[in-house]
Amino acid sequence: MSSDYRYQLGSKTFHFASLKEVMAKASPLRSGDQLAGVCATSAEERVVAQMVLADLPLKTFLNDVVIPYEKDEITRLIIDEHDSTAFTEIAHLTVGDFRNWLLQESTTHVELKRVCPGITPEMAAAVSKIMRNQDLILVAKKCQVTSAFRNTIGLPGHMSTRLQPNHPTDDMSGIAASIFDGLMYGNGDAVIGINPATDSVSQAIKLMHLMDEVIQHYSIPTQSCVLTHVTNTIECIEKGAPVDLVFQSIGGTEGTNQGFGVNIDVLQQAYDAANSLQRGTVGNNFMYFETGQGSALSSNANHDVDQQTCEARAYALARKFNPLLVNTVVGFIGPEYLFDGKQIIRAGLEDHFCGKLLGLPMGCDICYTNHAYADQNDMDNLLTLLGVAECNFIMGIPGSDDIMLNYQTTSFHDALYARQVLGLKPAPEFEAWLRQMGIFSQDGLTQLSDRLPDAFKQPLRLIQEAI
Repeated sequence: MSSDYRYQLGSKTFHFASLKEVMAKASPLRSGDQLAGVCATSAEERVVAQMVLADLPLKTFLNDVVIPYEKDEITRLIIDEHDSTAFTEIAHLTVGDFRNWLLQESTTHVELKRVCPGITPEMAAAVSKIMRNQDLILVAKKCQVTSAFRNTIGLPGHMSTRLQPNHPTDDMSGIAASIFDGLMYGNGDAVIGINPATDSVSQAIKLMHLMDEVIQHYSIPTQSCVLTHVTNTIECIEKGAPVDLVFQSIGGTEGTNQGFGVNIDVLQQAYDAANSLQRGTVGNNFMYFETGQGSALSSNANHDVDQQTCEARAYALARKFNPLLVNTVVGFIGPEYLFDGKQIIRAGLEDHFCGKLLGLPMGCDICYTNHAYADQNDMDNLLTLLGVAECNFIMGIPGSDDIMLNYQTTSFHDALYARQVLGLKPAPEFEAWLRQMGIFSQDGLTQLSDRLPDAFKQPLRLIQEAI
């Protein structure tokens, strides 16, 4: 269904042909929407679109979809699995009223959890478009979303990290050295996750065994993941590999996911295969999804929908599978979609807010490519803001520089900074292990111990000899 959206400003009438046009033109400026030709043509038009959006009843998004129901399985998922009972509490609100309700001090994590199944991705995206950065931070901090496998991620006052020991040739010694380095900085409680250099199933299995041996040898309360295609992971499971988490990049439209070589049925097959393993100890969330604004447009599958709304729609697919981790790789696709540090920061806060509001354990790869108009100071700013918003996890990479994927992100010591300045801790089970092993100080006043723990001295010598 398509409606006519108009707004009279003095003697001037603004006309928007559809809900998706209102949404696109209400979005804060970003290069991806400019590239797609869907953004507002002026600041005045953007503000008018935001005013139109603020006056729309939330019920509008159940009756007027941005991508036709019959053409897109993500739209069908959103509509078919909408919880009308949970929606009742907010069904009378407009988008502007919804913003006010979210910001009220009396609206706590209890109320947010109760209405969560009734919020569609488009509702979340819409309200984010009329919120300032501080609004996005405040509401995201209220949303308490926990998940668990071998430790508990997302508890208030905690921030976890993915230890990302990528290597351009999948050299085992280089990967082992990076794992060791990350653990010594207290990283790795979200996951030890490797982006493999090839799509080889046999190589993925080797990497899985390497991580599993480290985790088992040191009894580390964490999980591992090789970020290979989901069909490869299914094959690894069939071959008896020690698979903890199942990874897949996903998008917010059916066409985007076709570009990734997946659909809902394929993801369900992977979920069922991993569920049969029952490798979790304190929980059974084992799916790991990555997303990013711009992926739909880069796949020519955005349907003239703005990139942030497409991103939020990806979260509907993610929440169907009760994941352990959802990671917006915010600046990875490049300046064609998020031009500079300001746009990356805004997008990171939007993604985190929308994901948490929809009940997802959201993390953020706080990153940029070398040809973007951004630098590490921008990443420091976004890291700090997301830390205040209690982002579930961030990335930890040697020196902030991923030498395999060729982009800049956050380092092992950046997590120490965020935890120190904001009083955040690793996952409780992982923190206890860090103290037990002598990596973290026992005094409770400082983080890192001032000496190399005895248990790790011999492995370090073996790695040095191998290198």
